[in-house]
Amino acid sequence: MKLIIAAIKPFKLEEVREALTSIGVRGMMVTEIKGFGTQSGHTEIYRGAEYAVNFVPKVKLEIVVADSLTEQVVETIAKTAQTGKIGDGKIFTLDVDGALRVRTGETDGDAL
Repeated sequence: MKLIIAAIKPFKLEEVREALTSIGVRGMMVTEIKGFGTQSGHTEIYRGAEYAVNFVPKVKLEIVVADSLTEQVVETIAKTAQTGKIGDGKIFTLDVDGALRVRTGETDGDAL
């Protein structure tokens, strides 16, 4: 099993969710986050005063999938979340040692 962590632009969340559902992803965790990368924040003007926005709002997706589905999920997120502009996000893939569905006691692949 793999854990896929993706940081994407917030307005792309629903489109990415629909695309992942269509390829068979049955669940994900979503967290609102702030961060910076290449973009390094930006400046904005509010009521005539200029100020720096050092952290840019993003949405973090966490999805655990079977090894066989990993590449397709990563490609789907990358294709759907891409705008072609700076700040489109990042995707990380990590190994998962185990999973347990609390309600039924199912483990590993059955718990997904």
